[in-house]
Amino acid sequence: MEILYVLMLLGVVFMGLLLAGFLWAVRQEQYEDMDGPPYRIIMDDDDPRIPRRQKPAAQQEKSS
Repeated sequence: MEILYVLMLLGVVFMGLLLAGFLWAVRQEQYEDMDGPPYRIIMDDDDPRIPRRQKPAAQQEKSS
């Protein structure tokens, strides 16, 4: 019977930790933009602000 008290106490502590973690995530604006990342994955290649990869110096000298 005493184990029930321990388990209930652990359950309450665990739920408190979950609630604290959720509130922290909301305050840090983790749920602010839910639609943007899927579209950013698809459209990143067309963004002119993204620098293109540079060829290594050895390949640049050979191609010149």
